[in-house]
Amino acid sequence: MPQLKLGIKNQLEEIVGNPKMLKMSGYVLVVSLLAMLGACSTAYTPAPVSIGKAPNLHYIIGPGDNLNIQVWRNPEVSISVPVRPDGKISTPLVEDLEAANKTPSQLARDIEKALAKFIQDPIVTVIVTGFVGPYDSQVRVIGQAAKPQALQYREKMTLMDVMIAVGGITDFAAGNKASIVRTVDGKQQQFGVRLESLIRDGDISANVDILPGDVLIIPESFF
Repeated sequence: MPQLKLGIKNQLEEIVGNPKMLKMSGYVLVVSLLAMLGACSTAYTPAPVSIGKAPNLHYIIGPGDNLNIQVWRNPEVSISVPVRPDGKISTPLVEDLEAANKTPSQLARDIEKALAKFIQDPIVTVIVTGFVGPYDSQVRVIGQAAKPQALQYREKMTLMDVMIAVGGITDFAAGNKASIVRTVDGKQQQFGVRLESLIRDGDISANVDILPGDVLIIPESFF
């Protein structure tokens, strides 16, 4: 890689220092070489292989989730509903109730309080049947993945799990220049990961833990 960077730098100096060559080569080539030089020099701190003790996670409802709401002995107010984009749901007797960012148990208690005006001692159970979760807990994969997408975080999820879900990387990916953008103590940090080593070389040491809200960026290779 150092020899590659030196070759690109020498080529840039030769073109920029020669007006005739600059005119012949065009500014687009110069910009392209600058971009390649920047790609060669990009380096991030390697992502920690393990996050240590896994966070104590409880499923949090998000927009797009499907909820099966059962009211004991009251089938007429039991219903299956989606969580609207604004994070709310509407059920018989209860309109515009906030559902997002709550656990199913928390939402069930809120529905019981709302129904208590109409039903004596209601007992409610909320079952999530379609999982999307809050946006800030999703794992997003962008760039040169076979199927870039947002994934619902699962407990003990690893980089290998993410790669299986998105179908791996494309032939144009610079897999070992990929990075994870992660919020640590309220600040965004960027860590390097080695996707090619993991996928194509079977280097299990390149597998790292994933956290809710991680963004995996897979750049395109220039060579």
